[in-house]
Amino acid sequence: MLTLQDVTLTFPDGQSRHTAVNDVSLTAEPGTVTGITGASGSGKSSLLAVAATLITPDSGSVRIGDVETTDLSPSQTATLRRERIGIVFQQANLLPSLTALDQLLAVGELGPGSAPRGERRTRAAQLLDQVGLERAHRARPHELSGGQRQRVNIARAMMNDPEVMIVDEPTSALDHARGQEIIGLICSLTEALGTATLLVTHDLDFLPRFDQVFTMADGGLSPGTAAPPLR
Repeated sequence: MLTLQDVTLTFPDGQSRHTAVNDVSLTAEPGTVTGITGASGSGKSSLLAVAATLITPDSGSVRIGDVETTDLSPSQTATLRRERIGIVFQQANLLPSLTALDQLLAVGELGPGSAPRGERRTRAAQLLDQVGLERAHRARPHELSGGQRQRVNIARAMMNDPEVMIVDEPTSALDHARGQEIIGLICSLTEALGTATLLVTHDLDFLPRFDQVFTMADGGLSPGTAAPPLR
């Protein structure tokens, strides 16, 4: 579970400070997708950075399961993020020299515990199969389409079995049809693997797929109403 309570984040702005996230509270339950929408500059990216523990807020609580992340040292936060949080950025940012399978294995080596390489390889292959890349295990990024690269990106984020998934505009570089496929994939994986997923999107057509929806404006968060999920 991901829980944000009374979170505020400010940045220096000349002689004053700009409030990027203003007293925000939300809870993302395991196995559900929480959608965040809003205009550019409304604070969505800042909120994701706080939820992903990439930035510590000025005040408020950020909890991953039973862990209060704002109390952790930088090294403890990095370990928690590596082991319990998956992040899907707008761009896949795959390593050009690695195959799809090796992209996942590189992340798996940084994960919790010390599973044998054979077990990590089996999990990586299974995740690639789950995202529809059964025949692309040995493909390198230049051999994949944009949609396929984003599927590798999603599988890579799932490699260490995260409790929380932070997803930032995963369809921004795709056409609408491919975007629908990617959103459907994220929703199905969230349900199947039991992650608490927080996803930012500008595309209002995707909102009916989410379990709950919020709108950001001027750093504040307002609840929206999603239609019944279309999964």
